[in-house]
Amino acid sequence: MRSFVSFMVLVAHLLISGSLSATRSAELSSKLILAHGAINSNVTPLWMAKEQGLFRKYGLDVDLVFIIAGRAAQAMLAGQVAVGLIGATHVTNAVTAGGDLTMILGLQNRLDYLFISRPTIKSSEELKGKKVAIGTPSGSASLATYVALDHLGLNPRRDNIVLLQVGGVPERLAALRAGSVEATSLSPELGQVVTSEGYRILLDIGKENIPFQSSGLVTSRKLMKTNPDLVETIAKAIIEGVASIHNPANKKAVEQIIAKHLRLDKPDRVEKAYQDLRKELPRKPCPTIPGVASVLKLMAQHGLNSKAVQLKPEDVVDMSLCKKLDESGFMDRLYQGW
Repeated sequence: MRSFVSFMVLVAHLLISGSLSATRSAELSSKLILAHGAINSNVTPLWMAKEQGLFRKYGLDVDLVFIIAGRAAQAMLAGQVAVGLIGATHVTNAVTAGGDLTMILGLQNRLDYLFISRPTIKSSEELKGKKVAIGTPSGSASLATYVALDHLGLNPRRDNIVLLQVGGVPERLAALRAGSVEATSLSPELGQVVTSEGYRILLDIGKENIPFQSSGLVTSRKLMKTNPDLVETIAKAIIEGVASIHNPANKKAVEQIIAKHLRLDKPDRVEKAYQDLRKELPRKPCPTIPGVASVLKLMAQHGLNSKAVQLKPEDVVDMSLCKKLDESGFMDRLYQGW
């Protein structure tokens, strides 16, 4: 709640000072808020673009604001934020409710979570009758938990597993450590932290290689039509951030950003987070149609949004800008010379 209040204060300040909002997109402005719905390694391209001056290179003055993904989507629908890094699940919920959101870049194109339990849980069977923390109901971490439970042969209703909407990553991690829940899904870089403390990996969901459009850059189709230059400029800065991460010459800078924002204080953990990020981050960060199709199927299957089955992937993502930047050679040029 504190992060949300801080976020709204910042929104008010920027609006008063004449900054960009989604409802004032008629002309290009250099100042905008970019919300990200989680704190994990997938946000690194945004942190790189901010701290390495890439946003400013493209004439943008960006404030990166964390607000849990469901609320970030609400803020975008309300016209308080022009762009955000959130999951396809939240775009799906917005679209089925008649809202105007679409994903234009894909920074995480598969489910890459570790399903972690407390040290006292020796097997998945011991989760029966226990509590499991999920994030927002339609968030990627929640779907990862459903997938993990299915894979382990568990059914929350049949096995009396209580699913608690604990909130963001810090809250789920705190609940796990405090013993108020017995398991949760965490990103690999945070999963390695708790496993070093004795917690158990019940399932490495990433190894199941499930197509899944997780985090991506989201905006409104209206803004794409009324201010295409702004949307393209933001996308270019973030795509260049992606390329900077893949450039081996930037390893030290990337590791410093990862350590700073994820609060990793051991070199081996930072190194692993860096290597995992480079392995998982698409060099050409476009959304994938199979990944979105998987999201729609899983949301309908697990009762998270019954209307999801009525959508086509193209209702959730707009591939046009990514295709344009790829076919123009912009993406390939970022990888030349190293």
